[in-house]
Amino acid sequence: MNIYKYPAIIIGSGISGLYCALRISQSLNDNQKIAIITKSTVDNCNSYYAQGGMVTVLNNNKSDSVELHIKDTINAGAGLTEFNSVKFISENSDKIMHDLLNFGVEFDRDESGNFTLTKEAAHSVRRILHCKGDATGREMELALIDAVKKCSNIEIIENSMVVKLLKTDENKCCGGIVLNSKTEEYDVIYSPNTILATGGTGQIYKYTTNPIVATGDGIALAYDIGAKLQDIEFVQFHPTAFAIDDKVNHNRFLISEAVRGEGTKLCDKSGRYFMENYHSLKDLAPRDIVARGIFEQMEKTGQDNVFLDATIIGKEKLLKRFPTIAKKCASFGIDITKDYIPVAPAAHYFMGGIKTNVKGETNIDGLFAIGEVSSTGLHGANRLASNSLLECVVCAYEVAKNINLSKEISDIDNNASSIINSIASKPYQNTENIQANIEKLKELMWENFGIFRTEKSLDKALEKITTMKNNFSLENCASIQDYEYLNMLTVAKLIVSAAIKRKESRGAHFRLDYLSTSEKAVHSVIDNREGELDFVK
Repeated sequence: MNIYKYPAIIIGSGISGLYCALRISQSLNDNQKIAIITKSTVDNCNSYYAQGGMVTVLNNNKSDSVELHIKDTINAGAGLTEFNSVKFISENSDKIMHDLLNFGVEFDRDESGNFTLTKEAAHSVRRILHCKGDATGREMELALIDAVKKCSNIEIIENSMVVKLLKTDENKCCGGIVLNSKTEEYDVIYSPNTILATGGTGQIYKYTTNPIVATGDGIALAYDIGAKLQDIEFVQFHPTAFAIDDKVNHNRFLISEAVRGEGTKLCDKSGRYFMENYHSLKDLAPRDIVARGIFEQMEKTGQDNVFLDATIIGKEKLLKRFPTIAKKCASFGIDITKDYIPVAPAAHYFMGGIKTNVKGETNIDGLFAIGEVSSTGLHGANRLASNSLLECVVCAYEVAKNINLSKEISDIDNNASSIINSIASKPYQNTENIQANIEKLKELMWENFGIFRTEKSLDKALEKITTMKNNFSLENCASIQDYEYLNMLTVAKLIVSAAIKRKESRGAHFRLDYLSTSEKAVHSVIDNREGELDFVK
């Protein structure tokens, strides 16, 4: 068993993790190194698939302001948005965007060199930067990977999954135990600063835009050592995922909201537009409303999908603005300049997460969380489109600025040592039929914890998940897929439990048996140390 020590480790290699590493590296001494740990390859993450763009309130954009961005975010968030978080993140957007340029990120510009901005649902003005039309996440990710690889004081550890966080008796996180799928051995990595940037949980659903690695690992790891979780019942379903499965990446290709922002409209197979029946903003209504409208339309017509009519946009503009989408659709014989695009809702973004402030601090000393795995209160009950990438980079910047790199690891106590000994002694092996169990869970969550929920469906899901979890524990884990399955069960049980207790409809949490929204908006907070789920102001 190998033992390593770093002044900081980052778990996850999406945009938030990479950018945080680059910012930290600028404060390191010549003899210091930090590590990025990723269970797959460095470019396999949710960030890579983000198309629409990144919200930025540009200082020279006279049609926009921080106040206007705050207003739009709060309006979308259905009462649970934290004003101070939105204000801080919005105020820092221009500064952080210019810092990203220094690391090689190239946002699209017009012939005069000005940034080109797009608009998405529930935004009142154009304020969203993008890269190569509809490849924003991919281009940001690749630029930051390139910058990270050029840094001699950043080590990338691939194909390695953190299976357990270590915590001392004094409630301090001190690193984790890592399973390397290549060597099939466990390593122990100590650090006084552990930063979770593990992304979302979409793979607990049958239909999702998330890649296969999005199994809720960070949520499960943090909960296990007592980190507080907030608003985890709020799962955002993107209204327009390509209604054909990607068998390679185990997900559904995202048809960006920016497509509707540029003028496309949702229609049925006969070409009839229908969103005017659901909201005054029609196709640019908040995501939760559009997703529910599409789902209801599918039930009315008995179809598995609806369509996006992109033919109403000029061909030249359409192909220039959305080359990635055009290419993907063409691979399935769909010409988006002539044909309707089949779309349906899919699990997309986890709006709750580990409770943090904008500095990424959790209630566990030495444990930080940034990006989708965290809950700063920015997104509330319904995320405003393209706010996620902004939150990723602003909070990553704050973590890097505020962590103490001179802090030393104290002597590892009996608590951490016993955990290491119990896990590191286990042999590596592939468990039979684990994929069948995963598929069963994904189907169960889609059918019972989807866009519409009831007490009956939630109770059914909780009962079956509890049985599955009772039959599979840490002792059963002997491969990365095993640990992923355990994490998926943990997260699924937690979010269903939270949904049962929220007896109202709010944002993305829509209950057919509690259609009204309570006058008093409260966050749900789960504290594993207390063993309870509480609702707080």
